[in-house]
Amino acid sequence: MKLTVVGGGSTYTPELVDGFARLRDTLPIEELVLMDPAEDRLALVGGLSRRIFARQDHPGRITTTTDLDRAVDGADAVLLQLRVGGQAARQQDETWPLDCGCVGQETTGAGGLAKALRTVPVVLDIADRVRRTNPDAWIIDFTNPVGIVTRALLEAGHKAVGLCNVAIGLQRKFAALLGVEPPEIHLDHVGLNHLTWETGVRLGGPEAENVLPKLLADHGDTIASDLRLPRALLDCLGVIPSYYLRYYYAHDEVVRELRTKPSRAAEVAAMERELLTMYADPSLEEKPELLAKRGGAYYSEAAVDLAAALLGGAGTPYQVVNTYNRGTLPFLPDDAVIEVQAAVGTKGASPLPVAPVDPLYAGLMANVTAYEHLALDAALHGGRARVFQALLSHPLIAQYEYAETLTDRLIAHNREHLAWA
Repeated sequence: MKLTVVGGGSTYTPELVDGFARLRDTLPIEELVLMDPAEDRLALVGGLSRRIFARQDHPGRITTTTDLDRAVDGADAVLLQLRVGGQAARQQDETWPLDCGCVGQETTGAGGLAKALRTVPVVLDIADRVRRTNPDAWIIDFTNPVGIVTRALLEAGHKAVGLCNVAIGLQRKFAALLGVEPPEIHLDHVGLNHLTWETGVRLGGPEAENVLPKLLADHGDTIASDLRLPRALLDCLGVIPSYYLRYYYAHDEVVRELRTKPSRAAEVAAMERELLTMYADPSLEEKPELLAKRGGAYYSEAAVDLAAALLGGAGTPYQVVNTYNRGTLPFLPDDAVIEVQAAVGTKGASPLPVAPVDPLYAGLMANVTAYEHLALDAALHGGRARVFQALLSHPLIAQYEYAETLTDRLIAHNREHLAWA
């Protein structure tokens, strides 16, 4: 089996490689190709990746290349984890929206739209080249904003599934609180990428007992602290929102915080410099502990499970993925991309039935789905008017004066990445 990682020079990659090495029986890889245009980073990451495989006696080989067509030729699956514009673009996404009193974040609000506009055309070009070389290959998208990017891929007819690590992180956290093994936890996970709620936590499978009320009763303070939301809010909701909901439920508080501390992009950039120095050490043969602070926890395990299931291996039968709605949530269009539990196999992902969704959550999902439709239209066709409409529709903006100003700043900061600008 050949698997290609586009964006293989990312400092995330050793986390992924470690998972491939540990879970070799689930996903037997003969060749892992790391592709990245940044040759210097690729050399460092590739060297550590080979040492990780060697230390764990993995029989597969790891190759590196800056040539995309060579990388994807013959691949059974292609995993996308790229960042167009790098951390410098992320730094902008997280800062200029704050001038208008709006959250600055790389996947949500104006910053998220900027990332989508930069990313979608690049991803579609990569996917077209994959299809020309190997039309049967699966594309696994971990590139943010995952919902919009996955929808772009699906609308273009590609064999694609979107992946996020939020659900697997919560699964691990809840398992630890309940004193059980993670595979015993099945989440009733519903929403859009980075806009999800856990409406049930079941021990054993989709039909098993829902222990969410007990989880909240016994561990609500711990969960609320992790989410940085009030315990009283969780008790009122009776569900567990993802930590991204804090941008909506405590927007003004978050803006005040972001204005008084270094951006996450600055923190990550400093961390990446340190990690790359570590990766250059030929005696390093395992992922360093610092990598856990970089983000993407459990990403490797989720990626292995998904790739294995898509390629007919031993992946977990039910997985939280991003895929077409197709009637699963009746208040959303069929072509909306939702993030829910799905049965995953060689034909793709089929969402499991979802219980009726409370209007409190359905309304926000519908609003953000409309934004994502407009955002994708802007990413595909360009134009100031389309960018303005997408920003005006976003619930974290929603005022024409803000949308006007943010439109101009988005275009100014991203002109080099926008062919139409």
